Amino acid sequence: MSSNDARRFYPALAMMIGASLWGVIWYPMRLLEAGGLGGIWLTLTLYGTALIASLPRTARAIPEFARSPGWLALLMLAAGWTNIAFVEAVLEGNILRVLLLFYLSPLWATLMGWLFLHERITRTGFASLVIAMSGALLMLWNPILGAPWPQGKADWMALTAGFAFALSNVVTRKLQDVSIEAKVLSVWSGVMIVGVPMIVIGFVIDPDSIRMPHPSGSILVSAVALGLFGILLMTLLVQYGVTHMPVHRSAVLALIELVAGAIAQQLLTDEVVTLREWVGGGLIVVGAYLSARASSPKDY
Repeated sequence: MSSNDARRFYPALAMMIGASLWGVIWYPMRLLEAGGLGGIWLTLTLYGTALIASLPRTARAIPEFARSPGWLALLMLAAGWTNIAFVEAVLEGNILRVLLLFYLSPLWATLMGWLFLHERITRTGFASLVIAMSGALLMLWNPILGAPWPQGKADWMALTAGFAFALSNVVTRKLQDVSIEAKVLSVWSGVMIVGVPMIVIGFVIDPDSIRMPHPSGSILVSAVALGLFGILLMTLLVQYGVTHMPVHRSAVLALIELVAGAIAQQLLTDEVVTLREWVGGGLIVVGAYLSARASSPKDY
């Protein structure tokens, strides 16, 4: 393999492995929840582990926060909510439905890029918006209401996670002069910054809803291992892939998460996806693919 081939192959391989892991990580998360460590407590354990493990490398980026405090604070909040809401969604909802609704994020990112970064929406980009939104309306259609509307907490969490993920991507593009270490530190510390106040507020409002879990030692060890070899590893793989390949190519490869999620759902659960959800989800995937191609330097 030539050096040029290697420069293309290894980032693509890292992106494919990272995206595939993101598509199946919900299963060990559900096992940990069944063992007594669920919800926001699970999220804090996973991302807290990744944060602590990364500090020897990311702590050196702390001085950068003085240069762009406002934007990095926004990145913390957006990334924090993204990960908390995503974990809540995959623990409670139909996996494929959650992943598909989350993948409306390219739609939100295109609109935010137009509004805040003054990026031009190409013909392909506009088509992706129409197609993805049509798929979302079809998936969210509520026959009782006669209108599209989220059908429970998992839908709301998946939608808002995708929206916050798009916002974090736009902020990341805005922060071109900030190192990857500072951005990674913002993402993982953001989970702590958003999650801890949520626990305090939830405890004040309804102590029973946010009760401290008491999982066994083996469950805690398993959660720490998942934080290290799941969250940390996946993030590093995806960051490596995104950093070393064009945006449109990494965005297309990221769709492998949906394939991995669909296969894992069929093998590991008895969850059913309706024909309407398949069709709507297919439109979202096509829209996400076109959105990724629209970010290519060439206007297709």
